[in-house]
Amino acid sequence: MNLAHVHLLLNHVPTVGFGIGLGMLALSLVAGSHDDLKRASLILLFVVAILTIPAFFSGKAAEAVLRGTGANPAFPPGVLPNAIGRHEDAALLAFTLMEITGGFAWLALWQWRGRARLPQWNLSVVLLLSIATFGLMARAATIGGDINHPEIRAVQVVGTQGPEAGADAAAPAVSGTARAIGSWVSDHTWVWPAAESLHFIGLSLLFTVVLLADLRLLGVGKRIPFSAVSQLLPLGMLGFGVNLITGMLFFLATPGQYTGNIMFLWKVMLIVIAGVNDSYLMLCPESWATGAGDDAPLNAKIFAATGIFLWFGVLFSGHMLPFIGNAF
Repeated sequence: MNLAHVHLLLNHVPTVGFGIGLGMLALSLVAGSHDDLKRASLILLFVVAILTIPAFFSGKAAEAVLRGTGANPAFPPGVLPNAIGRHEDAALLAFTLMEITGGFAWLALWQWRGRARLPQWNLSVVLLLSIATFGLMARAATIGGDINHPEIRAVQVVGTQGPEAGADAAAPAVSGTARAIGSWVSDHTWVWPAAESLHFIGLSLLFTVVLLADLRLLGVGKRIPFSAVSQLLPLGMLGFGVNLITGMLFFLATPGQYTGNIMFLWKVMLIVIAGVNDSYLMLCPESWATGAGDDAPLNAKIFAATGIFLWFGVLFSGHMLPFIGNAF
């Protein structure tokens, strides 16, 4: 098994998952006062946005497997290199909008916990973004199918069928907007250190908020109600957003440096698990009801301790990238 299998496993999650979440949200808005269905749709959209992160990153590894190794790597017969570039660009655009949608879904859940009601303006924004995201994800999936599935292509491309197609498939270079962004990052010496600085700031912001919230649930600072600590959660999400943007710049600049590094794989996996784990805070009413001097329930403490462990793992994996594996 390699990362190409991971990509094949996860590449349907964004389209199918977002389609289900969009349908649930639209149904809840049409039906009226079904707040439980609205919350379920929001948490599904957020979780799918988290799962889309490894789906996108594993795409580069899938391309490397298709290209092969050796002195003269070449795409196998039937593979369209130009479709890979178009699929990557479409996926990057859809991924960007999906993460924005997931961020607004999380914000709606946070506002619901703080105000005991779902903000209508946010639900409308999430609905519009979800419609656009689903359309872009469906487009990316359709282009992805063109890469190695001639039976579903709208137009059969001459020169990509038969034994002689291997040489033709290796000739054109894969290009596109995503590759141009990567070249811009690597060609300008100031971009990488500037992004590293922002990445560190975002990580510090995220980790500080995670520690404050989880330690309060574990009993530290019991004089402070969790409702007060929860006001910092959007700052943690802001830090995560900064890290995601700068991390994408690093990845687009040198994807091979990361996809073959075991510590990067661990980092992405831990981010996904930590994101799903922390979403529990949005669903656990007992945590938000923890007042001054109160002890959080046992299940909240377990999730809080798990969250600290997972984010420590993310921090460790990121710092080990230059020392373990083939990165840098």
